[in-house]
Amino acid sequence: MKNPKVSIILLNMNQPALTIACLQSLQKSTYPNIEIIVVDQASKDDSVELIGKQFPTVKLIANKINTGFTGGNNIGMREAMGDYFFLLNNDTEVDPGFLEPLIEELELNQFAGAASPLIRFFQNPDKIQYAGGPESIDLIRGKNSWRGWMSDYPTKYTVVEPTSAAHGAAFIIKRKVANEVGLLDDNFFIYFEELDWSIRIRKAGYKILFVPTSEIFHKESMTMPKEHPFRVRLMTRNRILLSRKHLTKFRFFKSLIYSTLISLPGNCLRYLFGRKTELFKAYTSGFYQGLINH
Repeated sequence: MKNPKVSIILLNMNQPALTIACLQSLQKSTYPNIEIIVVDQASKDDSVELIGKQFPTVKLIANKINTGFTGGNNIGMREAMGDYFFLLNNDTEVDPGFLEPLIEELELNQFAGAASPLIRFFQNPDKIQYAGGPESIDLIRGKNSWRGWMSDYPTKYTVVEPTSAAHGAAFIIKRKVANEVGLLDDNFFIYFEELDWSIRIRKAGYKILFVPTSEIFHKESMTMPKEHPFRVRLMTRNRILLSRKHLTKFRFFKSLIYSTLISLPGNCLRYLFGRKTELFKAYTSGFYQGLINH
């Protein structure tokens, strides 16, 4: 298919400046067949008015409640008309030619179901955030580190190749693959949902590609501080949910032993000795929610 339609989906919640900057960069895209969908997550400011006025051709969906990263993107994908869905963080800006290499590789490879570009830090573009997933996703410990993290640009990662996981900040998937494996799992709300989706895509027999000739720039940590109680609670909970979902019962039991004997006491002591009471409460709450599968 020549120039298949790509639906680019962004979420916004009280961050019109970030979203507008991203949309302005998308306006410079050289790919000829895209639609842009912005899902606003019940913003309390004038985001909807500002975005709608400045970008009248963008399909703007105004949610009455915050449905999370998973719910918001799922709403966008259900409204999308494209042959591809591209989930793009609103705290990114894109290289004008970022789409062509991704589409070319995915169209050439019928067994490729999804892909991610090379991701560089916006504030420090000489450093890389993502150059592919890890060799394997550690579901026992619930940990994941992106390949290439903080390595120098230009990078040694210059070859298009299969990878274990696409990055949630820039995740493109074929519509037919999303229809087959399902959309994002709303149980996650936010965090680890891209790992769950990546695992499901690979279990269905498709490859996920890292395409270094496509580049975007990520304003990392602009949306949520790393030590925010909400983030700590959901990250803790979702690690356990991810392991429960994709491990055998025996291996999940091993994961629980590791979590209970090592992660739980280590993190609790770290937060308590650091006098971070709110983070301690958030961590223990998330741990409990993960254990009871809530």
